[in-house]
Amino acid sequence: MIEQRILYDNFTDDPFKNQRFTDETKGALPVLQWAYETYGDSVVYACSFGAEGIVLVDLIAKVQPEATIVFLDTGVHFKETYELIEKVKIKYPSLNIQLKKPKLTLEEQAKKYGPELWKTEPDLCCFLRKIRPLEEVLYGVPAWISGLRREQSPSRKNTDFVNKDERFKSIKICPLIHWTWEDVWSYIRQNELPYNILHDQGYPSIGCAPCTLPVTDPNNQRAGRWAGFNKTECGLHTPAN
Repeated sequence: MIEQRILYDNFTDDPFKNQRFTDETKGALPVLQWAYETYGDSVVYACSFGAEGIVLVDLIAKVQPEATIVFLDTGVHFKETYELIEKVKIKYPSLNIQLKKPKLTLEEQAKKYGPELWKTEPDLCCFLRKIRPLEEVLYGVPAWISGLRREQSPSRKNTDFVNKDERFKSIKICPLIHWTWEDVWSYIRQNELPYNILHDQGYPSIGCAPCTLPVTDPNNQRAGRWAGFNKTECGLHTPAN
């Protein structure tokens, strides 16, 4: 039994570290139940609306039908992503789905940093259009939810259910860490969930349109992100320098 409310300042370790879940969600549903029981309405799910995101939206709706879900709307996402969000809003009308935009419009960013910043300084572009907006969303928020899976990449293989988030000075809860790509799609199909049709066109990981390409290597799901740059993460899941 977890008695103390885990916060950034008193975090010591994942309370589920030594727990072996045998339920069909591999711990995702129990961890989400704990998260909303512990943090209530203050929990924020930052959703990219990829395949993992759709699974988490459905699981969260079972636990907290009026949960807050935030999409970082950079302004350069695929039209298919925006279309999916509208479908999700219809399917889950009680969820509080918010589209968080950066303070700088694309035009203002181009004037200040040059056109198509993602081509010259993708790290800066991600900072301005994703990291800073999420900093604003999570300011003062004790915990947030992410769809990270250990299988996704080497940088994510040590992710726990409950993590101390040094980037946003918060607690990051990752219910899907033990799920495989096959698990994700099995859940989507069994529950007939809407999903981004780009997944059917070779896009396992979908981010902003200018920085996402189809993937030919099924063992490297993030190979299509920021192709040509030594970059596999936008920075949301890496510590601040």
